[in-house]
Amino acid sequence: HSLQDIFPDFELRPWQAAEETLQQSAQHLMFCRESTTLPAELLLLDTPDIDSDARVNWLRADAVRRSADVLIAVLTQQKYNDAAVREFFRRAAREGRTAIVIFNQVLLPEDEPWWPAWLQTFCDETGLAPEAIYLAPADRRAAESLQLPFFERRHPCCPAGSQRIDPAVPVNPAAHLASLRFSEIRLKTLQGSLQEVLHVERGAVGWLHELQQASDGLRVAAQRLTQGGLIQVRGWPVPPAVVVAQLLQHWWGSRRTGWARSITSAYSALNETLLWPLKVARQALQTTAAVPPLEEYARREWTVIVAVVEEVFQRLQSLADGGSPLIQARLQSLLDPAVRGRLIEQLREQHGQVDLQAELQQVVEQQMERAEAARPEVFRLYRHANNLSAAVRPVTSVVLFSLGFGPAGDLVAPLLGQAAAAAMVHAAVDVAGGATAAIAGEAAVAAAAGSGAGLLQTWFHQLQASFSARRGAWLAEFLKRELLGDLPDEIQRAAELSSGNEFQVVQRCLQQLQQTLLS
Repeated sequence: HSLQDIFPDFELRPWQAAEETLQQSAQHLMFCRESTTLPAELLLLDTPDIDSDARVNWLRADAVRRSADVLIAVLTQQKYNDAAVREFFRRAAREGRTAIVIFNQVLLPEDEPWWPAWLQTFCDETGLAPEAIYLAPADRRAAESLQLPFFERRHPCCPAGSQRIDPAVPVNPAAHLASLRFSEIRLKTLQGSLQEVLHVERGAVGWLHELQQASDGLRVAAQRLTQGGLIQVRGWPVPPAVVVAQLLQHWWGSRRTGWARSITSAYSALNETLLWPLKVARQALQTTAAVPPLEEYARREWTVIVAVVEEVFQRLQSLADGGSPLIQARLQSLLDPAVRGRLIEQLREQHGQVDLQAELQQVVEQQMERAEAARPEVFRLYRHANNLSAAVRPVTSVVLFSLGFGPAGDLVAPLLGQAAAAAMVHAAVDVAGGATAAIAGEAAVAAAAGSGAGLLQTWFHQLQASFSARRGAWLAEFLKRELLGDLPDEIQRAAELSSGNEFQVVQRCLQQLQQTLLS
């Protein structure tokens, strides 16, 4: 047999000196040597002290116990009822291990009346029924010379022996070990181990039940963390209508070609000249400096950001207070005030670095290109009308100026606040109004604005909504990445554990073991 296969938890090394076994090591080392005085079928191990203060020795002793066929409990008057000793052999009894008890350092004949009580207490506390009992006298010189005698005893808590014993005649425990029927012992140990594995509380059946309960308990938390219930971005402001309208005009202007582009560019320059006195007059009437639209929009965004972050931390606190104990410690670490402070500062820095103008322009271009691809016939009609409008631009402009949607539209739009429809009419008429005026005259301009703005107004609102959704998604992604990390995914996997394939496979294997044990 391969010793490494028998003791997989240890690293095996050849025995060189007794002092080697006393060295401190994080590894589980086992030192081996052959003996000519033992029967060939026996393998004896001296385990670490199971009542040691070093917990690593408990782990090593457990690893030996799981590999052994027979355990020899060397007890003393002082240690037979030690808590660590009781727990070690209690586990051995549950696993159906065969054990031999040796009471060491016994004073004979003085301790003859006492050892039966010690053994009874040991058996009652552990559940063991020892295969045999030996007494080893307190004889230091004999122990150092390896001449220590052993005396066999009988006790009611042990199986009845088939042979008579002489209490005064020393015996050889090694010979007793060699005579044991190890095939029967192994079968008994296997049955005991299976019973322990299948125990509804201590074994794998109980563990699966606990895992299922824990997994079910995490399901609510997983739903709140992964289905948008934790991070709820609401009330995100829409971008300023005047800025969106300007970007729409720029997008459409970049697609003009030929003489239409030249005429429109010249007319736009004339518009700026005509509007300059009005802008100067408006600035003179204002008592405070006007805040640029996107700067005001950024302030409104930050107000929403702070409110969303506050709600997220409130929900995390609620989840930590009433959620599964398995995630309370993890959530409490997220709720540290220092974590919240760092998160707000990171948000403030990144929010201040955002180029809102560039982002809004990108959204306008993407949405208009998508709309053009979806409704090409409408855009062809607008493009054709735009070419006609360039020829009659002066006439249309006078009409639109009088209505407040022409050159003066740049002045009127800020006064309309969030009246997105008004800003949209400004853009819509710029596209199609000229052609309408050339064909039907001034009376048809207002009607054309009303009918032509319908579709474009829808696109306009979609532009605003798309930009707001993009900005809200940026915040949600930031919070997930910088605050939650992998926590939602980890909890989701844990919540799905009991319904997973691996869990079902283990359940079926345990059911098969139960049927095998009963048959």
